[in-house]
Amino acid sequence: MQLELLNEQGQAAAKVDAPDTVFARDYNEALVHQVVVAYQANARQGTRKQLTRAEVHHSTKKPFRQKGTGRARAGMTSSPLWRGGGRIFPNTPDENFSHKLNKKMYRAGMVTILSQLAREGRLAVVDSLKVEAPKTKLLADKLKKMNLDHVMVIADEVDENLFLASRNLVNVLVVEPRYADPLSLVFYKKVIVTKGAIDKLQEMFA
Repeated sequence: MQLELLNEQGQAAAKVDAPDTVFARDYNEALVHQVVVAYQANARQGTRKQLTRAEVHHSTKKPFRQKGTGRARAGMTSSPLWRGGGRIFPNTPDENFSHKLNKKMYRAGMVTILSQLAREGRLAVVDSLKVEAPKTKLLADKLKKMNLDHVMVIADEVDENLFLASRNLVNVLVVEPRYADPLSLVFYKKVIVTKGAIDKLQEMFA
């Protein structure tokens, strides 16, 4: 598989050989969907809480007499059938949203996404991406020259300057190969990979 090598102006200057095991895999939509959904589900936190009928604030007084009213008999206003009553199956903070995903499936899903990005022309290669100082403007100007505005950069090494320069840029994500995730790969319009990161991706997923 050959990928486009971009110069500092964002133009395709040459072609770079890339391993077929990572960038030329057949597309599997069901697998990609499963990997992305599992990634999102495993990131969820149990931050919601609902009350049972034992936890709601209510009176233990019988709302009305048992017979003669024509209404259904009721013992407490905490009943789930009543407005303001407790929930029958409430959401709790310890609820588990995680999906089990085998390592082999995750690796295959990541490789499938990278291969599809390469086929669609959304993935390209650069020699390296560095900035001389931790200045957001320096990185913003460099990406602007390359006509990149909604981009994920997978760099073989993210030093302090590059990390600090990129963290305040909107729609720009700079990560090392081990932190690349399926959701970000699908989300960003363009994915840029450094030459050194190609070898690391091959070690991880091939």
